Amino acid sequence: MATVKFYGNETVPLEMHKVRIVQKLSLPPVERRLEKITEAGNNTFLLKNDDVFLDMLTDSGVNAMSDRQQAAMLIADDSYAGSATYTRLEDKLREIFGMHYFLPTHQGRACEHILAKVLVSPGKVVPMNYHFTTTKAHITLQGGTVEELVTDAGLEVVSVNPFKGNMDIAKLRAVIEKHGADKIAFVRMESGTNLIGGQPFSLANLADVSNVCKEHGIPLVLDASLLADNLYFNKTREDHCKALSIREITRRTADLCDIIYFSARKLGCARGGGICIRDQATYQKMRPLVPLYEGFLTYGGMSVREMEALTVGLDETMDEEMINQGPQFIGYMVDQLTERGVPVITPAGGLGCHVDAKRFVDHIPQSQYPAGALAAALYIASGIRGMERGTLSEQREPDGTEIFANMELVRLALPRRVFTLSQVKYAVDRIAWLYDNRKLIGGLTFVEEPEVLRFFYGLLKPVSDWQNKLVAKFREDFGDSL
Repeated sequence: MATVKFYGNETVPLEMHKVRIVQKLSLPPVERRLEKITEAGNNTFLLKNDDVFLDMLTDSGVNAMSDRQQAAMLIADDSYAGSATYTRLEDKLREIFGMHYFLPTHQGRACEHILAKVLVSPGKVVPMNYHFTTTKAHITLQGGTVEELVTDAGLEVVSVNPFKGNMDIAKLRAVIEKHGADKIAFVRMESGTNLIGGQPFSLANLADVSNVCKEHGIPLVLDASLLADNLYFNKTREDHCKALSIREITRRTADLCDIIYFSARKLGCARGGGICIRDQATYQKMRPLVPLYEGFLTYGGMSVREMEALTVGLDETMDEEMINQGPQFIGYMVDQLTERGVPVITPAGGLGCHVDAKRFVDHIPQSQYPAGALAAALYIASGIRGMERGTLSEQREPDGTEIFANMELVRLALPRRVFTLSQVKYAVDRIAWLYDNRKLIGGLTFVEEPEVLRFFYGLLKPVSDWQNKLVAKFREDFGDSL
């Protein structure tokens, strides 16, 4: 990685790319922002993008493509079956991951659907470093259960531990002993654990997990959606990886796993997904579900143009100068907020900056969804759309009991190559102002609560008139500023 020092001693991330296509943004006034979040039921997912200034909801499907990706889309072979585009993608995946079998899907949760349908049955258990919302939903819908085995350090919000996404090996052995290896559907490792701040696992830890799985004949499945960030942290934080190239770290990671699946909306900066499989028998069990649920085997619900872009994007993921911009911008944002006393997850992970709502609005009980309330307040204060990653993102027990999340986070995703440093500085400024006025923020309660994945389209309302007070304070401090 190139190291660039500034003469003025300022430490800022330096992008190793230039912007060639731009999209106009608008910043609605604060009164209109209040109207829009109210219309959206205080759910940032339901905001219209026209009413958003900086969209930090997710990094899924909103990363900027490179010029090479855009160009590749023009050579797509638009065939229903036997497309040369599919062959190019399949060859690239074999080259990078070393697995012979590949099944394309329209996105990552489609992979999870197929995995669960084939590998999970009632009574089966899936140990994992940490769950993701859709992963858990697919497993439970098949009658399985999830065991979260992240190390205790993974749930420490303030830490210097470089690999908070590691699995606890002792806990893994205990779960296998408790249930029996025959009851373990598979072990899942998630790169860049989404719900605990985008925290990576070490290659050494993955090797330990792989050894336990091999010892008991249990498949090891890797969710590689956030693999790019994890690879960057392996390279920069793990001593024995520093002399390795990104491509070498990737192959060593893949060699430890039996199945790798991913959302190309994250990995490769395109739109689609896929499952790479080492074992032919497993491949043959999963193969019939692709034409049934996704599309024919050589497109799997993906546009061939996106497949061409993905092929190039996967190759670019092997370039450290292409994958370092996201983690570096996130690290800068985390450092700037920490300097201002704003509680965030440390160390900086991948995917985005994660604000710790439990400390930010410690006066709001979890039953009133503090992370959801903070996400709504941030939109009012700034026009920035973040995502709640806390109790709202959990699902209730079958008897209706609320499950309180381990962490209450507002995720401010930084899609790759999308935002400028001045926009990041704007976000830091508005978050710092909101923190100084945090006691004005109140809780939320459901008006309409879906039974499954309620955070996507549930409707909520404030428990008091706290939002009007926040708008009044904004006008008092900022005058006629947007």
